[in-house]
Amino acid sequence: MQITVKVLNDEGLHARPAGILVKLANNFSSEIELSVDGDSANAKSIMSIMGLGLTKDTVVTVSAVGDDAEAALKEISALFNNKFNL
Repeated sequence: MQITVKVLNDEGLHARPAGILVKLANNFSSEIELSVDGDSANAKSIMSIMGLGLTKDTVVTVSAVGDDAEAALKEISALFNNKFNL
């Protein structure tokens, strides 16, 4: 399963929102990956996410594989849409 989300935060996906995303992703047993322009990152690794250098308005494909993939994608989508509650 996969969804497309957009980085809405003015500062992009810097350390704080990346940490929030990693914490959320680690609540799920599914494998979760972020992809942008052919580069991908494990959503459960802050260093991997930071390596993507996501800036404001970047469109990101989030894919999840596993028993709770649908729930994971729903919560991750809400997190991006709510600007990581920051």
